[in-house]
Amino acid sequence: MYFTGRLLGQIITIITFPGVVIHELSHQLFCRYLNVEVQEVCYFRIGNPAGYVIHKPTEKWIHTVAIAAGPFFINSLIAAILAFPVASRIELGSNISDALLLWLAISIGMHAIPSTGDAQSMWKAVSGNRASLIAKLFVAPIVAIIYLLSLGSILWLDLFYGIFVCFILPQLLIQAIA
Repeated sequence: MYFTGRLLGQIITIITFPGVVIHELSHQLFCRYLNVEVQEVCYFRIGNPAGYVIHKPTEKWIHTVAIAAGPFFINSLIAAILAFPVASRIELGSNISDALLLWLAISIGMHAIPSTGDAQSMWKAVSGNRASLIAKLFVAPIVAIIYLLSLGSILWLDLFYGIFVCFILPQLLIQAIA
């Protein structure tokens, strides 16, 4: 059962590789924005992890948290923007370009949720005497949510999040504007 689950996970990762690439690119963009030196980047590979960004330690704990959480914001935004033209229509088109756009958007949305490695780096940034009690109280629930969402991936929570960002979010935006 364990082998089957890992194999299925690898197949899904290969199918949704654009999401992995954007996830890692998001980490890298946050590093650049925060002037944190990137030492190594792997946008996609077959294996665990499917991609990674290694950067120098940050001077501020909040920078580590921002870098680790960056994919949540960037992947979600890109997925919603890509899906909006198709998802905002009353009837979804059945043409190949709509299908490819939705595959791309959902793939990117599925990889918005930070990994447990991202959660570990967040917690490490505030553990011990590195940060105040307020920082720990801020980061602890984020880390707990990431671990819960990671467990939820067994139940396809990452797919449901990708669908939410690509279909439900655009509809909510349309209703809010109308």
